[in-house]
Amino acid sequence: MFQPSLLSLAVSSALTSALLIPTLSQAQEAQVQQGKSLEVIQVTATRRSGSVQEAPLNITALDSDVMRDQNIGELADVARWVPGLTVTDQGGRSGSPIIVRGLNTNSSGPSSDGGTVATYIGEIPVGIDMRLTDIERVEVLIGPQGTLYGAGTLGGAIRYMLKAPELDLTTGKVYGDLFQNSESDSLGGESGFIFNTPLINDQLAVRASVNVYKDPGFIDYNYVVKEAGVSKPDPDWSNQSDVDQNLRKVKDNNGETTTTGRISLRWAPNDWLDSTINYFYQKQESEGRSIVHHGSLNPNNGLNAKIGKYESAYRYEEPRDKEDSLLSLEVKADLGFAELVSATGFSEFEADGQRDQTDLLIRLDYGYEEFPSFSSFTREVEQEETFTQELRLVSQGDSDWNWIVGGFYNKYKSDGSSKEYTPGFSQFAVANFGGAQVRPDSLEYYSADRSEITEQAIFGEVGYQINDKLTITLGARFYEYKVNADSAVDFPLLSTVFGDAGPNDVNLDFKNSYAEDDGSLFKFNASYQFSDTVMTYATVSEGFRIGGSNGLAPCPDPLPANQAGCGKPNEMLYKDDTTINYELGLKSTWLKNRFHFNAALFNVDWKDAQVGGATEVGQLPYTSNAGSANAKGVEIATRAMLSDSFTAYATYAYTKVELTEDAPFLFNTDGSDGGVKGDRLPGSPEHQFSLGINYQTEVLEDKLLDINYGLTAQSDFISKVGLHDNGETLPGYALSNISAKLTGDQWSTTLYVNNLFNKYAFTSVRRSNADITSANGREIQRNYGHYLNRPLTVGIKFDYQFEL
Repeated sequence: MFQPSLLSLAVSSALTSALLIPTLSQAQEAQVQQGKSLEVIQVTATRRSGSVQEAPLNITALDSDVMRDQNIGELADVARWVPGLTVTDQGGRSGSPIIVRGLNTNSSGPSSDGGTVATYIGEIPVGIDMRLTDIERVEVLIGPQGTLYGAGTLGGAIRYMLKAPELDLTTGKVYGDLFQNSESDSLGGESGFIFNTPLINDQLAVRASVNVYKDPGFIDYNYVVKEAGVSKPDPDWSNQSDVDQNLRKVKDNNGETTTTGRISLRWAPNDWLDSTINYFYQKQESEGRSIVHHGSLNPNNGLNAKIGKYESAYRYEEPRDKEDSLLSLEVKADLGFAELVSATGFSEFEADGQRDQTDLLIRLDYGYEEFPSFSSFTREVEQEETFTQELRLVSQGDSDWNWIVGGFYNKYKSDGSSKEYTPGFSQFAVANFGGAQVRPDSLEYYSADRSEITEQAIFGEVGYQINDKLTITLGARFYEYKVNADSAVDFPLLSTVFGDAGPNDVNLDFKNSYAEDDGSLFKFNASYQFSDTVMTYATVSEGFRIGGSNGLAPCPDPLPANQAGCGKPNEMLYKDDTTINYELGLKSTWLKNRFHFNAALFNVDWKDAQVGGATEVGQLPYTSNAGSANAKGVEIATRAMLSDSFTAYATYAYTKVELTEDAPFLFNTDGSDGGVKGDRLPGSPEHQFSLGINYQTEVLEDKLLDINYGLTAQSDFISKVGLHDNGETLPGYALSNISAKLTGDQWSTTLYVNNLFNKYAFTSVRRSNADITSANGREIQRNYGHYLNRPLTVGIKFDYQFEL
């Protein structure tokens, strides 16, 4: 394990050497013979076109070639190659939390995404974890970007840059992928096509693509109740006949089918106007969670001795369907003195899911477990709409001054509901607890909430080139936001069985909560060009994340004697949190563009960190603010052309992140076992490393052979702040991928192996072992479990491209 002090010394030495010997670099370059050089990746992260090496900020860009070579198909794959970025792969159903530079206080598991990063499709901020098909490149900007981008963020921005319609070529591509993982009973695959054609040559063109991805899954739900409310979820585990009578098996139940489509129409009637209408659609049908319960059950649970390494113990199947759509219009106009950019977007999201809720209701100790056939499931429906508009002017010309000014408006609406069902329990309650009448639909809990968030901001930067080497940039953002939410909750089964409500009555009494705030952010950046190929920069920038309402029904006074779920006054709202980011970076190119070395040292102060928790009454999810934290470390990225045939690239990141003040109420309302100054934050490793090697040569006279090897590794990480509240340490791990690709004039075929050594590793954890050690019903609890990485996978890809 690297020691931070030694690492810092090494990086400082590298920085010093780079700054002091540019003349030596020129001497070395003179010795390099003419040959190939590294590809120059063009980006628009600074709102002006330029290469990664020219941008005075911490940016990583993965182009389509790198993504293809390393078999990168989603954001979790991207993150393994970006120093400072952590995306925890929790499977398709749960989504993948995004963490930048360790800025995370939320415990691991579903809904643990801290929202510290903005994601974009082109110029439009969206919340989609999209399949990476027909993508020009992915740009990852580390550090707050609120003076350059409309959507304000704490930690950074991720941009999916779609391939633009070509105005002068008719082209097409068909492709496919077949793969088999070591734990699945069936094949998986991916297939699609891309087509581009001009409608009016050099003026109007259309580009369309369709992609279907089928992951067969590898985790078995082998303990699902056959008939809810009748079958016993915990039969006599020593009696196989009793097990078979009550439970059924569902093989490979964490698979998914994702369908992605896109059509773009580009119009460029002259040399000063370029506009694109884009429609994007993605539907993801997930079968279940990528969670296993091997080693995560109480020792006295009879299932503990039976459950396998690739098995889940949930009592219900847990499907979830998600649909995303985006309609956008991007217009760029060259006004001479400046470029005008207008980006308009309207996006929709819908989700419908089911999950096992048995453990929560047993944990609340209301007596449900006295019913031998007790089990519960939840149905959740979500709908979201977002309208966004950004206008931006970017100066042009050769002046020593440059500037950017923009305006941003965003309106977000959401409507959701959650219904918990307890099949058969009302009949049991009438027969055994003195209930008055049966609840036919078994609806035990019903919550509904709707919210509207509006945000508007003006932002911009002004830069001045003092001389040929030094440039200074100042930026600012002024923003305001409003959050308006209505929420209600009801306990229909309780009211029907033990109250005076009718058998089908539901009573939702909506309560309103409201929050608003405004503020400003600032940025300073200085870059110094030591030579044409060596640059350093220093940045101080502020970031923020808006506050809001938790959408909770306020608790009545006095509290009801029986079941309740509500928010106390201090749980209703949460405020925005902020960061100040200090960064010193180096961008350097050596040996006639055959070697790149980039590095950044950073220090981030985080104030009023937003953290997820559970309400005191009813354990409903909510967000609060919890003290301050600090992150510091180093990020390194290198690329090298070792010979005309060998290319290598590597990244390394070290991040130390911890609380800088006590947070006593982080886990418990009584302040017990809370966060303490110096506690490590959860969710991200201290060390990350990646290495990619490509060997390319001609074979069979006119064919090209590429052999690629990729290694990604990370050290351990913890599940909860400071390991309090039954937190745990998840071990680090390394994954290896290898592939061989043969390319002809219009086709290619690739044989690949992912997770070459079949590493069995936990990527995250759901809840904690308190469920199986101290909670009510701990002997039968099955909520606590671990997310598992994908096993060894072997596949073959092909593609065929044509031009008409």
